[in-house]
Amino acid sequence: MDAWHPRDLRGYGRDPPDPQWPGGARLVLQCVLNVEEGAERTILNGDDGSEDYLPELAGMQRRLGQRHYSAESLHHYGSRVGFWRLLRLFEDRGLPLTAFAAGRALELDPEAGAALAELGHEVAGHGYRWIDYREIDEATERAHIARTCRIIADTTGQFPVGWYTGRVSLNTRRLLVEHGGFLYDSDAYDDERPYWLSEPGRAHLVIPYSLITNDIRYLVAPGCATAADFFTLLRDAFDLLWAEGESRPAIMNLGLHSRISGHPARAVAVARFLDHAASRDGVWICRRREIAEHWIQRFGPDTRL
Repeated sequence: MDAWHPRDLRGYGRDPPDPQWPGGARLVLQCVLNVEEGAERTILNGDDGSEDYLPELAGMQRRLGQRHYSAESLHHYGSRVGFWRLLRLFEDRGLPLTAFAAGRALELDPEAGAALAELGHEVAGHGYRWIDYREIDEATERAHIARTCRIIADTTGQFPVGWYTGRVSLNTRRLLVEHGGFLYDSDAYDDERPYWLSEPGRAHLVIPYSLITNDIRYLVAPGCATAADFFTLLRDAFDLLWAEGESRPAIMNLGLHSRISGHPARAVAVARFLDHAASRDGVWICRRREIAEHWIQRFGPDTRL
Protein backbone atom coordinates (compact mmCIF):
# COMPACT_ATOMS: atom_id res chain seq x y z
CA MET A 1 0.00 0.00 0.00
CA ASP A 2 1.32 3.42 -0.99
CA ALA A 3 0.54 5.64 2.02
CA TRP A 4 0.84 8.83 -0.03
CA HIS A 5 -1.35 7.68 -2.96
CA PRO A 6 -4.05 5.34 -1.61
CA ARG A 7 -6.95 4.28 -3.81
CA ASP A 8 -9.73 5.43 -1.50
CA LEU A 9 -13.13 5.39 -3.17
CA ARG A 10 -15.14 5.86 0.02
CA GLY A 11 -13.61 8.97 1.56
CA TYR A 12 -15.84 10.42 4.26
CA GLY A 13 -18.85 8.55 2.92
CA ARG A 14 -22.43 9.51 3.74
CA ASP A 15 -21.64 11.56 6.84
CA PRO A 16 -18.63 13.85 6.42
CA PRO A 17 -17.26 15.58 9.53
CA ASP A 18 -18.49 19.02 10.47
CA PRO A 19 -15.52 21.31 9.80
CA GLN A 20 -16.87 23.95 12.18
CA TRP A 21 -15.46 26.68 9.96
CA PRO A 22 -14.66 29.96 11.72
CA GLY A 23 -17.70 32.10 12.43
CA GLY A 24 -19.99 29.17 11.71
CA ALA A 25 -19.47 29.61 7.95
CA ARG A 26 -21.50 27.28 5.80
CA LEU A 27 -19.06 27.50 2.89
CA VAL A 28 -15.37 28.22 2.36
CA LEU A 29 -14.39 29.96 -0.87
CA GLN A 30 -10.71 29.59 -1.62
CA CYS A 31 -9.36 31.45 -4.66
CA VAL A 32 -6.13 30.39 -6.35
CA LEU A 33 -4.08 32.42 -8.82
CA ASN A 34 -1.64 30.22 -10.73
CA VAL A 35 1.62 32.05 -11.47
CA GLU A 36 3.38 30.04 -14.19
CA GLU A 37 4.45 32.48 -16.89
CA GLY A 38 8.13 32.05 -17.70
CA ALA A 39 8.25 28.55 -16.23
CA GLU A 40 6.61 26.86 -19.23
CA ARG A 41 8.43 24.85 -21.90
CA THR A 42 10.72 27.02 -24.00
CA ILE A 43 14.18 26.71 -25.47
CA LEU A 44 15.16 29.60 -23.19
CA ASN A 45 14.56 27.25 -20.23
CA GLY A 46 16.66 24.51 -21.79
CA ASP A 47 13.78 22.57 -23.38
CA ASP A 48 13.71 21.14 -26.90
CA GLY A 49 10.85 23.35 -28.01
CA SER A 50 8.07 25.70 -26.94
CA GLU A 51 4.95 25.07 -24.87
CA ASP A 52 2.35 23.41 -27.11
CA TYR A 53 -0.65 23.25 -24.75
CA LEU A 54 -2.09 26.47 -26.13
CA PRO A 55 -5.57 25.95 -27.61
CA GLU A 56 -5.76 29.67 -28.34
CA LEU A 57 -3.10 29.10 -31.02
CA ALA A 58 -5.20 26.79 -33.15
CA GLY A 59 -3.14 24.39 -35.22
CA MET A 60 0.13 25.23 -33.49
CA GLN A 61 2.83 22.63 -34.02
CA ARG A 62 5.89 22.60 -31.81
CA ARG A 63 9.11 22.27 -33.76
CA LEU A 64 12.12 20.85 -32.00
CA GLY A 65 14.99 23.26 -31.60
CA GLN A 66 12.97 26.38 -32.42
CA ARG A 67 11.46 29.13 -30.31
CA HIS A 68 7.79 29.91 -30.91
CA TYR A 69 7.45 33.64 -30.32
CA SER A 70 3.66 33.62 -30.41
CA ALA A 71 3.51 30.94 -27.72
CA GLU A 72 5.91 32.91 -25.56
CA SER A 73 3.91 36.08 -26.15
CA LEU A 74 0.67 34.52 -24.89
CA HIS A 75 2.44 33.76 -21.62
CA HIS A 76 3.99 37.23 -21.50
CA TYR A 77 0.50 38.76 -21.52
CA GLY A 78 -0.23 36.90 -18.30
CA SER A 79 2.75 38.30 -16.43
CA ARG A 80 2.76 41.78 -18.04
CA VAL A 81 -0.98 42.52 -17.87
CA GLY A 82 -3.27 39.75 -16.63
CA PHE A 83 -1.55 39.19 -13.30
CA TRP A 84 -1.91 42.83 -12.30
CA ARG A 85 -5.54 43.04 -13.44
CA LEU A 86 -6.56 40.02 -11.36
CA LEU A 87 -4.56 41.27 -8.39
CA ARG A 88 -6.46 44.56 -8.56
CA LEU A 89 -9.82 42.76 -8.58
CA PHE A 90 -8.97 41.14 -5.25
CA GLU A 91 -7.30 44.24 -3.81
CA ASP A 92 -10.30 46.43 -4.64
CA ARG A 93 -12.57 44.03 -2.73
CA GLY A 94 -10.15 43.41 0.15
CA LEU A 95 -10.17 39.67 -0.54
CA PRO A 96 -7.31 37.23 0.07
CA LEU A 97 -6.04 34.55 -2.30
CA THR A 98 -3.43 31.85 -2.52
CA ALA A 99 -0.95 31.93 -5.40
CA PHE A 100 0.37 28.65 -6.76
CA ALA A 101 3.71 30.02 -7.95
CA ALA A 102 6.27 28.20 -10.06
CA GLY A 103 9.78 28.95 -8.85
CA ARG A 104 11.08 29.87 -12.30
CA ALA A 105 8.21 32.33 -12.80
CA LEU A 106 9.14 34.28 -9.65
CA GLU A 107 12.83 33.95 -10.46
CA LEU A 108 12.20 35.80 -13.71
CA ASP A 109 9.61 38.19 -12.27
CA PRO A 110 10.39 38.78 -8.58
CA GLU A 111 8.13 41.86 -8.58
CA ALA A 112 5.14 39.51 -8.74
CA GLY A 113 6.22 37.71 -5.57
CA ALA A 114 6.85 41.01 -3.79
CA ALA A 115 3.39 42.29 -4.77
CA LEU A 116 1.67 39.14 -3.51
CA ALA A 117 3.48 39.45 -0.19
CA GLU A 118 2.76 43.17 0.12
CA LEU A 119 -0.98 42.50 -0.28
CA GLY A 120 -0.95 39.71 2.29
CA HIS A 121 -1.64 36.83 -0.07
CA GLU A 122 -0.28 33.34 0.48
CA VAL A 123 2.32 32.01 -1.96
CA ALA A 124 2.47 28.22 -2.26
CA GLY A 125 4.94 26.20 -4.31
CA HIS A 126 3.95 25.08 -7.81
CA GLY A 127 7.08 23.24 -8.87
CA TYR A 128 10.14 25.01 -10.18
CA ARG A 129 8.93 24.56 -13.76
CA TRP A 130 5.42 24.31 -15.22
CA ILE A 131 6.15 20.90 -16.72
CA ASP A 132 5.08 17.28 -16.31
CA TYR A 133 7.11 15.99 -13.37
CA ARG A 134 6.45 12.39 -14.36
CA GLU A 135 9.21 12.99 -16.90
CA ILE A 136 11.67 14.30 -14.29
CA ASP A 137 13.99 12.09 -12.26
CA GLU A 138 13.67 11.99 -8.47
CA ALA A 139 16.93 13.81 -7.70
CA THR A 140 16.05 16.69 -10.01
CA GLU A 141 12.54 17.00 -8.59
CA ARG A 142 13.96 17.02 -5.05
CA ALA A 143 16.31 19.84 -6.05
CA HIS A 144 13.45 21.72 -7.74
CA ILE A 145 11.36 21.62 -4.55
CA ALA A 146 14.21 23.03 -2.49
CA ARG A 147 15.03 25.68 -5.10
CA THR A 148 11.42 26.80 -5.38
CA CYS A 149 11.15 27.18 -1.61
CA ARG A 150 14.26 29.39 -1.59
CA ILE A 151 12.97 31.55 -4.45
CA ILE A 152 9.60 32.07 -2.75
CA ALA A 153 11.35 32.97 0.49
CA ASP A 154 13.62 35.41 -1.34
CA THR A 155 10.79 37.15 -3.20
CA THR A 156 8.08 37.13 -0.50
CA GLY A 157 10.00 36.94 2.78
CA GLN A 158 8.30 33.67 3.79
CA PHE A 159 8.88 30.00 3.01
CA PRO A 160 5.85 28.29 1.46
CA VAL A 161 3.72 26.06 3.69
CA GLY A 162 1.63 24.72 0.80
CA TRP A 163 2.31 22.98 -2.50
CA TYR A 164 0.61 22.11 -5.78
CA THR A 165 2.61 20.65 -8.63
CA GLY A 166 -0.31 20.04 -10.97
CA ARG A 167 1.44 17.54 -13.25
CA VAL A 168 2.63 15.46 -10.35
CA SER A 169 5.04 12.51 -10.24
CA LEU A 170 4.77 9.41 -8.09
CA ASN A 171 7.60 10.85 -5.99
CA THR A 172 6.25 14.36 -5.39
CA ARG A 173 4.27 13.88 -2.17
CA ARG A 174 6.94 11.70 -0.59
CA LEU A 175 9.57 14.33 -1.45
CA LEU A 176 7.43 17.06 0.12
CA VAL A 177 7.11 15.06 3.34
CA GLU A 178 10.85 14.40 3.23
CA HIS A 179 11.62 18.10 2.73
CA GLY A 180 9.40 19.12 5.64
CA GLY A 181 7.89 22.49 6.53
CA PHE A 182 4.65 22.05 4.60
CA LEU A 183 1.21 22.23 6.16
CA TYR A 184 -0.51 20.75 3.11
CA ASP A 185 -0.42 19.90 -0.56
CA SER A 186 -3.28 20.20 -3.06
CA ASP A 187 -2.39 17.61 -5.69
CA ALA A 188 -5.78 15.90 -5.50
CA TYR A 189 -9.25 16.51 -6.90
CA ASP A 190 -11.17 13.88 -4.94
CA ASP A 191 -13.04 15.74 -2.19
CA GLU A 192 -14.53 19.02 -1.00
CA ARG A 193 -12.92 18.79 2.43
CA PRO A 194 -9.33 18.27 3.60
CA TYR A 195 -8.15 14.85 4.71
CA TRP A 196 -5.10 13.22 6.27
CA LEU A 197 -2.71 10.69 4.79
CA SER A 198 -0.31 8.87 7.07
CA GLU A 199 2.25 6.17 7.55
CA PRO A 200 3.84 5.16 10.88
CA GLY A 201 5.29 8.25 12.50
CA ARG A 202 4.29 10.67 9.75
CA ALA A 203 1.09 12.41 8.65
CA HIS A 204 0.34 14.74 5.77
CA LEU A 205 -2.67 16.97 5.06
CA VAL A 206 -4.29 17.18 1.63
CA ILE A 207 -6.56 20.08 0.65
CA PRO A 208 -8.08 19.00 -2.67
CA TYR A 209 -8.22 21.42 -5.60
CA SER A 210 -10.61 21.58 -8.59
CA LEU A 211 -10.22 21.56 -12.36
CA ILE A 212 -13.95 22.19 -12.83
CA THR A 213 -14.43 25.58 -11.17
CA ASN A 214 -11.25 26.59 -12.93
CA ASP A 215 -10.66 28.91 -15.87
CA ILE A 216 -9.01 26.14 -17.87
CA ARG A 217 -12.64 25.51 -18.86
CA TYR A 218 -12.10 28.27 -21.44
CA LEU A 219 -9.43 26.14 -23.13
CA VAL A 220 -10.87 22.63 -23.05
CA ALA A 221 -13.91 21.11 -24.73
CA PRO A 222 -16.65 21.15 -23.76
CA GLY A 223 -15.86 24.36 -21.98
CA CYS A 224 -16.74 28.02 -21.57
CA ALA A 225 -16.84 30.25 -24.63
CA THR A 226 -17.63 33.51 -22.82
CA ALA A 227 -17.37 35.17 -19.44
CA ALA A 228 -21.10 34.59 -19.04
CA ASP A 229 -20.54 30.85 -19.40
CA PHE A 230 -17.81 30.83 -16.78
CA PHE A 231 -19.74 33.04 -14.38
CA THR A 232 -22.76 30.74 -14.66
CA LEU A 233 -20.60 27.69 -13.93
CA LEU A 234 -19.07 29.35 -10.85
CA ARG A 235 -22.35 30.80 -9.58
CA ASP A 236 -24.20 27.50 -9.87
CA ALA A 237 -21.45 25.59 -8.05
CA PHE A 238 -21.34 28.23 -5.32
CA ASP A 239 -25.12 28.35 -4.85
CA LEU A 240 -25.46 24.59 -4.51
CA LEU A 241 -22.55 24.31 -2.08
CA TRP A 242 -23.90 27.24 -0.07
CA ALA A 243 -27.31 25.55 0.17
CA GLU A 244 -25.75 22.23 1.16
CA GLY A 245 -23.61 24.06 3.70
CA GLU A 246 -26.54 24.37 6.08
CA SER A 247 -25.86 20.75 7.09
CA ARG A 248 -22.63 19.79 5.25
CA PRO A 249 -20.17 22.71 5.05
CA ALA A 250 -17.50 22.27 2.42
CA ILE A 251 -14.91 24.13 0.31
CA MET A 252 -15.31 25.66 -3.13
CA ASN A 253 -12.09 26.14 -5.08
CA LEU A 254 -11.73 28.84 -7.72
CA GLY A 255 -8.73 28.34 -9.99
CA LEU A 256 -7.44 31.26 -12.10
CA HIS A 257 -4.54 31.87 -14.48
CA SER A 258 -3.18 35.29 -15.40
CA ARG A 259 -2.88 34.45 -19.11
CA ILE A 260 -6.48 33.18 -19.19
CA SER A 261 -8.72 35.15 -16.82
CA GLY A 262 -6.45 38.18 -16.98
CA HIS A 263 -7.98 39.16 -20.33
CA PRO A 264 -10.73 41.79 -20.02
CA ALA A 265 -13.33 39.60 -21.73
CA ARG A 266 -12.79 36.99 -19.01
CA ALA A 267 -11.81 39.05 -15.98
CA VAL A 268 -15.35 40.40 -15.88
CA ALA A 269 -16.57 36.91 -14.90
CA VAL A 270 -14.18 36.86 -11.95
CA ALA A 271 -15.37 40.29 -10.79
CA ARG A 272 -19.04 39.30 -11.04
CA PHE A 273 -18.49 36.06 -9.21
CA LEU A 274 -16.51 37.62 -6.35
CA ASP A 275 -19.30 40.15 -5.86
CA HIS A 276 -21.90 37.38 -5.92
CA ALA A 277 -20.00 35.37 -3.30
CA ALA A 278 -19.45 38.40 -1.08
CA SER A 279 -23.18 39.15 -1.13
CA ARG A 280 -23.99 35.94 0.77
CA ASP A 281 -23.74 35.53 4.53
CA GLY A 282 -21.89 32.61 6.03
CA VAL A 283 -19.02 32.49 3.53
CA TRP A 284 -15.41 32.33 4.70
CA ILE A 285 -13.12 33.66 1.94
CA CYS A 286 -9.60 32.83 3.01
CA ARG A 287 -6.12 31.67 2.12
CA ARG A 288 -5.35 28.00 1.76
CA ARG A 289 -2.96 28.00 4.69
CA GLU A 290 -5.79 29.19 6.95
CA ILE A 291 -7.84 26.14 5.96
CA ALA A 292 -4.86 23.95 6.83
CA GLU A 293 -4.31 25.64 10.18
CA HIS A 294 -7.99 25.29 11.06
CA TRP A 295 -8.08 21.61 10.05
CA ILE A 296 -4.92 20.79 11.97
CA GLN A 297 -6.33 22.43 15.09
CA ARG A 298 -9.73 20.79 14.66
CA PHE A 299 -8.80 17.32 13.39
CA GLY A 300 -5.09 16.67 13.63
CA PRO A 301 -1.66 17.29 15.14
CA ASP A 302 -0.74 20.92 15.60
CA THR A 303 2.76 20.37 14.24
CA ARG A 304 4.52 20.52 10.91
CA LEU A 305 6.34 17.56 9.49
